[in-house]
Amino acid sequence: MYRLERYNTHWMSAKDKYHDSAVTALVKDGWKITHDPLTLRYGRREVFVDLGAEQIFAAERGTERIAVKVKSFIGDSEMEDLRNALGQFVFYRNILEKVESDRKLFLAIRASVYESLFAEPIGQLFVENGQLQIIVFNEHTEEITKWLPPMN
Repeated sequence: MYRLERYNTHWMSAKDKYHDSAVTALVKDGWKITHDPLTLRYGRREVFVDLGAEQIFAAERGTERIAVKVKSFIGDSEMEDLRNALGQFVFYRNILEKVESDRKLFLAIRASVYESLFAEPIGQLFVENGQLQIIVFNEHTEEITKWLPPMN
């Protein structure tokens, strides 16, 4: 199901179909991409999150750092895609809390996925209980349309 690509001397999953659109949307929103992909080491293992970014706020506000997992939701079943995305998100979030606890993890999804799934009660369930932080982007204009929860 997943295609693997060689990254330096390691094998990793291929970039998501909308990865580049999400990157462009973040850059347009004022974020600087620092790692693409972000490599997390825990023990003897390495995992790759789609990208790392940091936004420099005014000096009095400090620095906000995020990690982003991009998901297309283009499989045969949106519910299966949701289940897989939740599993990956929890997996990455737990490792991130141990190795880079100052980074917030976000799931980046297209606006059409937000409207068809995350604006519905099943998707809102995971946002409202704090299990997911989401960046919604328009893949055509390559702009961020929503942060859930809203960024300060």
